[in-house]
Amino acid sequence: MKKKLWLWNLLSILLLAIGLVVWIMLPWYVVLGLAVLVGAWLLLTRPGRLSLAAARVGIASLPQRWGASSVIIVGIAGVVGVLVAMLAMGEGFQATLKGTGSEQTAIILRGGSQAETNSVITRDQLPLISTLAGVAKDAQGRAALSAELSQVVNLPVASTGEDANAQFRGVSDAAWGVRPQIRIIEGRKFNVGVREIVVGQGARNQYRGLEVGKTLRLGNQAWTVVGVFASGDAFDSEIWTDIETLASAYDRRAYQSVTIKLDGKDGFKQLKAALDADPRLKLDVQTTVDYYSKQSEGLAKLIKILGTVIGTIMAIGAVFGALNTMYAAVAGRAREIATMRAIGFRGLPVVMAVMLETMLLALLGGVLGGLIAWLVFNGYSVATLGSNFSQVVFQFKVSPDLLWTGLKWALGIGLVGGLFPALRAARLPITTALREV
Repeated sequence: MKKKLWLWNLLSILLLAIGLVVWIMLPWYVVLGLAVLVGAWLLLTRPGRLSLAAARVGIASLPQRWGASSVIIVGIAGVVGVLVAMLAMGEGFQATLKGTGSEQTAIILRGGSQAETNSVITRDQLPLISTLAGVAKDAQGRAALSAELSQVVNLPVASTGEDANAQFRGVSDAAWGVRPQIRIIEGRKFNVGVREIVVGQGARNQYRGLEVGKTLRLGNQAWTVVGVFASGDAFDSEIWTDIETLASAYDRRAYQSVTIKLDGKDGFKQLKAALDADPRLKLDVQTTVDYYSKQSEGLAKLIKILGTVIGTIMAIGAVFGALNTMYAAVAGRAREIATMRAIGFRGLPVVMAVMLETMLLALLGGVLGGLIAWLVFNGYSVATLGSNFSQVVFQFKVSPDLLWTGLKWALGIGLVGGLFPALRAARLPITTALREV
């Protein structure tokens, strides 16, 4: 008998877990459809109207049980707040990198390279690349491309003073035309052949000593900050200088990447075909939007997994809190529930009444947690390591989709936390309950 009961409980928990996973994955229109069906049942059927009547009695008594009820609200708010904040971090990082690229530009790397850090493009390959089909021309008829170097340097973080990695990029003068979204917002551009740098607005805020006019030592040489630029993407986290000056300072004899402005909507296809047809160029090409999207995938997935795991652990705690609270509520209202049963309320309306009460508390907790996450974290700037082992400054992005996900988690917790107490209320013997004080 005990073994059967244990197996039944295990099966119930397993089915609930599967149901919760399915519930969290449901799109909004399916959830809306289910809500409409439940609403119609409550309003148009006799058991539904009895459920509403019983639920009103329980909800009316919430102020007398506010201390216990707040356990559910606060617990679920904590789960939703942490979950949404973690997912907002991943979404913000991914949005920053995805927004960095464009379908009108392409990046060339050494064949098989996944990022600039492990790519090498020799100097004699650059003239060959500039003649390929699909490469746009500038106003002077020159190939619109920028050969680039990426050097990781250490700079003190503004908040703590501890060293962190920053990306020091060497670019040609053509880089400004290839990336028209980048504009100088303070000072001026660097001069070619001089140890001058311009810094992204995110880097200026992230690191110390990057204000215009300041001098800093990089590669055992003094560099002067002459300007600040804004791009609204991952380049905001970088420091730029003339490529030949950077190559000389760090003894770099090859390039790492070439960023190209494509010639029309068929430019990428033409460029890829031309690269594949030239045996001298064992290089890979991607649109920059594809390249930066791939760079964000790994970290975004890791953050999502961590957020889900942490949220699940907290959700288990919130479920137990809801179970304890609702079991206590059912025990405290035993005589009230038994009286309703005695005057004609059957088991289903009683179950639904307790479930509606729990779901209301869960809804309040979900809204509170989502609101806190949005007020505290939406637009909050942080930095993390990117694909080139340098800091990328980005903002948390609390989107409507994430808030909706948090709300579904809240309702799922309320569903599990209220189900067993509701079933207990429906099975409560009337005569026994009426004798309880």
